[in-house]
Formats: sequence, C-alpha cells, structure tokens
Amino acid sequence: MTGPGIFGRPIVLDCEGLSRAVARDTYLVGVIKAARDSRCPVVVSAITLVEAVHAKSNQAALQWTLSRLTVEPVSEQIAADAAALLSRAGLHGHQHAIDAVVCATAMSLPGRPLLYTSDPDLDLLLDGQATVVALR
Repeated sequence: MTGPGIFGRPIVLDCEGLSRAVARDTYLVGVIKAARDSRCPVVVSAITLVEAVHAKSNQAALQWTLSRLTVEPVSEQIAADAAALLSRAGLHGHQHAIDAVVCATAMSLPGRPLLYTSDPDLDLLLDGQATVVALR
C-alpha cells in the first residue's frame, strides 16, 4: 500500500464508513472516487468486515465496494500494536478491541491517514498519529 492520498494521505474506513460506502452514501462514494482518482489507498481492516457484515447486508453492494478498497489483514504486528494502544489509553480489549485494530491499521500506513468514522473517541487511541474525520 503506497501512493499519495487525498491531500497526500491514505484513507481508512471503520465499520460506519464501510457501511455507508456499501449503502452508496454520496459523500463517501465521492471520497472513495477522489481517492482512487488520485491513486490514494483506501483501506479497511479485515476485522471491520466481521463488524459490518450481517444477515441483511447487500452482498452485491458489499463486494462491489470491497473491490475498490484494500482489505488489510490483521497481522500479529497489528494485533500487538492494537494491544499497546489499548494499554496506553487505559482501555480494555473486551470493549475496544475492534477500534484498536482499526487504529493500529491506520497508524501502520505512511503519512498521517484520514480515518473516516462515526466514533470521534478514536482520537484517544490514535494519539495524533492519524486524523479522525467524523461522519455524522
């Protein structure tokens, strides 16, 4: 995963970002298109698929959206980084594991990624190493 992002930064989608992209949210579709046009990586953690996919998911829309994204696996290093983020923030993995993995994935990317999320509390885990873009 290399290449410039929008404003030189990679894009990361959390569960809400992915769900809205699958639902063809105009804003996120535009972000993804602009990112692709600028050869920017648009990334989703593999763990986000576990969180976002359910029985009522539109599988065709999900597969189409995923074909435009990079799905990053949860490596042993990402897991260790996520655990360290939780420890530093004083949070427990039982409640915040997925968020920590998404943040560790974002922080593994070059530059200072943009993390599209409905959870502005991710700033606590990111410690300024990525920028939260709040989805309302």
